[in-house]
Amino acid sequence: MQSRSTRPPDGGYGWVVVASAFLTMGLTAAVLKNFGLFFLDIQNHFGVPLSTTSWVTSTTIALFHLGGPVASALTLRFSQRVVIMVGGLLTTSGMMLASLDLSLPWLYLSMGVLQGLGISFSWIPASSMVSHYFVRWRPIAYAIASSGECVFAVMFGPFFQWLIETYTWQGALLVIGGLQLNLCVCGALMRPLESSRDARDCLEADAAAPPPKRKAFFQCSLMTKPELLLYILFAIFAAAGFFIPPLFLVPFANSLGMDKYWPASILSVLALADLAGRLVCGWIANMRLLRNLQLLTMVATLLGVVLLLLPISHNYWVILVFASLYGFLFGCVVAIHITSIVDIVSLEGFDSGLGLFMMFRSIGGFIGPPAAGWLVDQTKDFSAAFYLSGLCLITSAVFVVAVDSLLQKRKAVEAEVHQAINTPEDWQPGKVK
Repeated sequence: MQSRSTRPPDGGYGWVVVASAFLTMGLTAAVLKNFGLFFLDIQNHFGVPLSTTSWVTSTTIALFHLGGPVASALTLRFSQRVVIMVGGLLTTSGMMLASLDLSLPWLYLSMGVLQGLGISFSWIPASSMVSHYFVRWRPIAYAIASSGECVFAVMFGPFFQWLIETYTWQGALLVIGGLQLNLCVCGALMRPLESSRDARDCLEADAAAPPPKRKAFFQCSLMTKPELLLYILFAIFAAAGFFIPPLFLVPFANSLGMDKYWPASILSVLALADLAGRLVCGWIANMRLLRNLQLLTMVATLLGVVLLLLPISHNYWVILVFASLYGFLFGCVVAIHITSIVDIVSLEGFDSGLGLFMMFRSIGGFIGPPAAGWLVDQTKDFSAAFYLSGLCLITSAVFVVAVDSLLQKRKAVEAEVHQAINTPEDWQPGKVK
């Protein structure tokens, strides 16, 4: 069996990779999180119901996730560097074409399909790169990288609102597309972990011998693991709940008669709390006081409870408190739910596992916002969206409990088998130690 080309450095250039991933997360996920600021403007511009407008965001979210296997396969075939740069070109093209304001279906194609694929091609390789560069410090390294989403979201909230007022929502999309072109720079910084040792080994090898075969694009056999299947169910329900609150917080606050800048400030505070949650949870996970899946169960359940309670607030300060709790717990979930895939499929299967995870998670991301929009249209109450989100997240935590239980049973069985194999050898009659 061929050994891996290099041992993850757990530092060194890895921190440059973390910084690049930090910027990548900010220019992709943070933009998506602030789509809610365009929600009402697009709805009023085209004169359509909330449920119809929400399909723009749902399409972006769906393509972000459905592009997962493609992004993983391209990463294995080429490199994270190449795929991220392609993602930067796709996101920029999507926003610039959306700014032309040709029709609502045009927004589904540009702001939905192209932007979604661009985010997928940038976000997934960046997450993969951090996980491959770190072992001991993987939880905190990923937490720092993913916190770029929060830092940029804090700035993007009021900045996007200002862009919309100054240049209209069409002009704002054009400016945002220009900013996302910097993803190409982030991709250029992603130096592949495989060193020149692979090339040297090939040159020194017998010329008649064929070079080692590249790793297969995708390990579909991972779908036979019951632990991964259950974790995918967690992903579907969690995604359905994840993407509803950021979209409906601004309309909910507006429905209470707040000035338009107050809702934007809520998103900024939510992003700050999200940042704190990622760093705190990454630090706790690195201490290994609890198993990652145990920690994930706790924070996902608490997140669902907070979302169920959020609609009882009817003034700015109470909404701000619940939004802060939501942001903090959301950050905790995000800090560990991707790195937990390594616990289930090992680092060797991480790229394929992440691709499958993201692909199936698209089901929840695609259905969640339109379902919430439909409930709001039927009930004329934004509270329904938060109730749906909370129930989805509490349900998702049940599947994490099942995954953790199966993993512990599997480890117990492996330990018993290992002991059974070694015991006869250790206790052979007459054997002198």
